[in-house]
Amino acid sequence: MKRIGNLFDHCFSEDNLYMAYIDARKGKRAKKSVIEFEKSLGSNIEYLRQSIANSTYCPKPYTKFIVYEPKERIIYAPHFSDVVVQHAIYRVIYPIYDATFIRQSHGCRKNHGTHSASAYTQWALRQCDDDEYLLQLDIRKFFYSIDRNILGVLIEKKIKDQRLLAMMKMFMCMEDSEVGIPIGNLLSQLYALIYLNPVDHFIKRDIGCKLYVRYVDDFILFGLSLEEARAIKVLIESFIKKELNLEFSKSTIQKIRKGTNFVGFRTFKGLKLVRKRSMYNFRKAFKNNKTEALASMMGHAKGTQTLKYYTSIMEKSNG
Repeated sequence: MKRIGNLFDHCFSEDNLYMAYIDARKGKRAKKSVIEFEKSLGSNIEYLRQSIANSTYCPKPYTKFIVYEPKERIIYAPHFSDVVVQHAIYRVIYPIYDATFIRQSHGCRKNHGTHSASAYTQWALRQCDDDEYLLQLDIRKFFYSIDRNILGVLIEKKIKDQRLLAMMKMFMCMEDSEVGIPIGNLLSQLYALIYLNPVDHFIKRDIGCKLYVRYVDDFILFGLSLEEARAIKVLIESFIKKELNLEFSKSTIQKIRKGTNFVGFRTFKGLKLVRKRSMYNFRKAFKNNKTEALASMMGHAKGTQTLKYYTSIMEKSNG
C-alpha cells in the first residue's frame, strides 16, 4: 500500500487553516467560543500556524459532559481552536482514507449517512429469499474500546509524514483512560472508520459476503443459511478480537422476512418505519411545540410510512 508524505505543510498552511475555520464554524456562529475566535481571526489563525510549526501547539483540555440518548455516553467537547485544527487535518486526509473504504461502509462519510445505509439495507433485504437469514452484529463500547496503538498502525499504513502523525495522535488521547478515543472529536469519526475498515475487507474478500452493510459499529450480513450465519459469526468474532482487540456486545440471527432494526429504522422488504421510541418523541415534541425538533424528525422519517403518520397528527391538530 502506497504511503503518502509531505502533508504537514499542506494541512497547516494559512489558507487551509482559514478554510478549516469556515468548516468549523458551520451551524455554530452564535456560540461564544466562535464569536471570541472571530474577534481576532487573523491573529488566532496565525498563532495556530506558528505554534504548530514550532511544535509548541497542544490541545486545550476537553469539556466533558454526559448524554443519555440513545444511550449513556461521555462526550469530550474540544475547544473551538482545536476544532479548527482538526478540520485542517480532516480536509487533507479524509480523501486519502475514503478511497480505501468500501461502498457499504456508512457513518460520518460524505453521502454515506443513515439514509443511504437504510436504503441499502432495504435493497439488500429484497435480494434475499424470505427464509434466508441475516446476521447483525454490534461492537461492545466501540469508541471506548479502540486500541490506540493498533489505530496508530492502521493510520501509518497510508501516511508516512511523521510530523502530521504526531499531530493526529494528539487527538486520540483521553487523559482518564489508556484505551479508547474521545467521542466528540471530528477526527474520532474518521478514526472509527479507519479502525473498522479491515473488518469490511475481511467480510467482503475473505468471507466473500456480497450483501453487507455497516454503520459505524453496527453491521449486517444478508442472504445466509442458518449454518453460514453461525459459522461466520465465529469467524468475525475471532478476527475482531485478534486484529482489533474488540468484542461483540450483541448479535442477532433471524430470517429475512422479520426485517431488521438498523440506523433508526425498522426495515422490511416492503415497509420502513422509524423506531417506536422516535414516534413517541415526535408526539411529545408536537405537544410541546418544539418546531426545530419536529422538522428534524420529519426529515428523518422521509421515505418511510411513518411520515404519513406524523403528517396525520399535525393535520388533526390544525383541523
